[in-house]
Amino acid sequence: MQTDTTADLPYSDSRSASRTRSGSRSLASRLKEIDDARPDFPGEHLIVFGVGVLLMLAGMRSRTVLRRAVITAAGTALVGRAASGTGGIAKVARVVKRLG
Repeated sequence: MQTDTTADLPYSDSRSASRTRSGSRSLASRLKEIDDARPDFPGEHLIVFGVGVLLMLAGMRSRTVLRRAVITAAGTALVGRAASGTGGIAKVARVVKRLG
């Protein structure tokens, strides 16, 4: 007589674990669709780029290694966000060209 000891464990069934992972992917997909559908406001990419650069600079000046890594990673993510999207990198390039 065999007993199933994994029945009481969360995500014991591989299908339930994959459903959970696909559920989070669908949420991310829905959020991306909502973000893509909304209109950009003027200067949005430049503002996000500026905040990202400021966070990266603040992260490099932090005292602890953990804080330095977290703040710099957040800044890098925002710079990447500013560079992506509908014409994001092109907008940043045009602004930099105008400034320089």
